[in-house]
Amino acid sequence: MIEAQALARQRELGDFIRAQRERLAPEAGMVAVRRRTPGLRREEVAQLAGVSTTWYTWIEQGRDVSVSPHALARLARTLRLDRAQRTYLFELAGKRDPDPGGSDDDALPAAALACVASIATPAYILDRHWEARAWSAAAERLFTGWLDRPIKGDGERNLLRFIFLELGARSLICDWENRARRVVAEFRAHCAAHLEDRALRRLIDELGRDSAEFARMWEQHGVLGREGGERTFNHPKDGFLRYEQVTFELAGHPDVKLTVLIDANAGVRFA
Repeated sequence: MIEAQALARQRELGDFIRAQRERLAPEAGMVAVRRRTPGLRREEVAQLAGVSTTWYTWIEQGRDVSVSPHALARLARTLRLDRAQRTYLFELAGKRDPDPGGSDDDALPAAALACVASIATPAYILDRHWEARAWSAAAERLFTGWLDRPIKGDGERNLLRFIFLELGARSLICDWENRARRVVAEFRAHCAAHLEDRALRRLIDELGRDSAEFARMWEQHGVLGREGGERTFNHPKDGFLRYEQVTFELAGHPDVKLTVLIDANAGVRFA
């Protein structure tokens, strides 16, 4: 069964890249010449991607060949794949994309920002570096010391900096020690896809320098997925609050996550 599935993925990978090659105009990086076949030739794609023609041909034929993530990335650029096509290419090859998402400087869709603003419960969007990019009015009220203050400098909306460097977070977040340890484990799991991101590396170094608790928890090498579940708070004005958390991935922005907190007493629960 496993072997049959692997063969099916190899064939689909070959059919997919052949279809993408044939849709490209001959002028896509090469000198235009008269030809009878559609798109680029195999040897042209191989040359543009910096791979051997034999290697590329074997992939199109669905053979079992070794494919590195960086070779796939060059192939994706040569074939001019969009984000969805690129993700599909790496999934078929069973490899991790070395550049799975866009930059944090990318503008978020206006509809996404409007969606967050319209949510009646606490909700916020985090980017690749876990910086809050948008949030609801309820989130601003809940997260005192994080989302309710004017921005004075870079990184002030970072969730990790809030949890570990803002003293008020320890009284706001119930069972702070366990919640903080879980957040660090979730962040480590997130970082696995961005090991070459220098900004993330700087963030980790700064947190390790400025927070002994973060440094200790980071060295424990815990890894957890960003899951839902109960979240409780001791709010300075609203008292004890209990929520159920659910997190969504924003379509077209794989590194951007929307987190929503639902009032646990409202009868809506998430597994």
